[in-house]
Amino acid sequence: MSKTERAIELAREAGFDLAGISPCTPPPDAARFESWLDHGYHAGLDYLAADRERIVDPRRLLPSGKSILVVGFAHSRPAVDLAERGIPGGGRVARYAAGRDYHNRMLKMLRKLARGLKKEGLGDRRRPVADAGPVLERSHAARAGIGFLSKAANLLHPRFGPWFFLGELLIDSELEPTPTPPKGSCGTCRLCIDACPTSAILEPGLVDAGKCLSYHSIESHQLAPREIRERTGPWAFGCDVCSEVCPWGRAAPDTSRTWGDSSSLVEGGLLKWLAESEARPTWADATALRRPGPDGLARNAAIALAAQPSEVGREGLLRALASHASPMVRASAAWSLGRAHRQDSGVRAALETAADREPDPEASRDMRLTLDQAATQVSAGCAKS
Repeated sequence: MSKTERAIELAREAGFDLAGISPCTPPPDAARFESWLDHGYHAGLDYLAADRERIVDPRRLLPSGKSILVVGFAHSRPAVDLAERGIPGGGRVARYAAGRDYHNRMLKMLRKLARGLKKEGLGDRRRPVADAGPVLERSHAARAGIGFLSKAANLLHPRFGPWFFLGELLIDSELEPTPTPPKGSCGTCRLCIDACPTSAILEPGLVDAGKCLSYHSIESHQLAPREIRERTGPWAFGCDVCSEVCPWGRAAPDTSRTWGDSSSLVEGGLLKWLAESEARPTWADATALRRPGPDGLARNAAIALAAQPSEVGREGLLRALASHASPMVRASAAWSLGRAHRQDSGVRAALETAADREPDPEASRDMRLTLDQAATQVSAGCAKS
């Protein structure tokens, strides 16, 4: 058995579903990534620009690195709809966030793999990376034969589709690369491009983070642009649209047993997300849901509640409008009320009161826009009737 074959076997023994070897050199998409940064498509992901050099050249992470052992762990599961779980207000959550946070588990598995490699003389110095590290992981993974790049800038695998996490182990041992990619391609399909709610996929393989629902609901700590809110629909955390319409992802096996099904989704839910103020929500611990912080979750909940209007949702939004500590959340609640409940008794008066007393300039301006837009829509409705 060759060193490469043994390294991949050890990856399987550590629990990974996929494994391949890439040279520890700048990956094929390095120049494309730098162009993406230069055009500002990373939106507020400033850490990517700050880590540009290390992302482009993995040897800056491990100067003695010669090979990258790329691994994949499947996370496919049925769609996650909170309404189907009996949670008032409903809402959609990206599938990967329905289980335990993958970062810690992946790192533990990578460290176990690193110990196994060292024991067999396949690497004295190692650097594990699990998503959060500065590595252009999809490009390395494609070069290692883990999958092929999609038009939505995902990595696709014939069995798991886009539903798998990637991790990397940089090692100082020179292993033979595994460049043979799995069979498959996107061909002429453009379902992901056409289905994207915000038209964030500008062209095959090019995504503008500033237009992406996942960016605005997970990574951003700002009030989402109004045009994004209008297209968010029921998505309360992330967005799986491009993956759900992908033919390669439809037949992926259910691996939810591996990652568990987080009870925090049931214990939390949109109305509880909306009620959180400043205090860290303990129900989000050990899940990816903690990433946006309590104010980010409350903002997301407020926006998603507009897609499925209900009496309990309206009452929750009115409470947030009147008393939430975050101006971002107050403005989001105002927008949702104006969009979904503008004709309900007492809503316009509540919006006017909130706008008059709002101390934050940006939130105040947004509330005024909501009031103006609501008035225009009500007038248009009256004219039609």
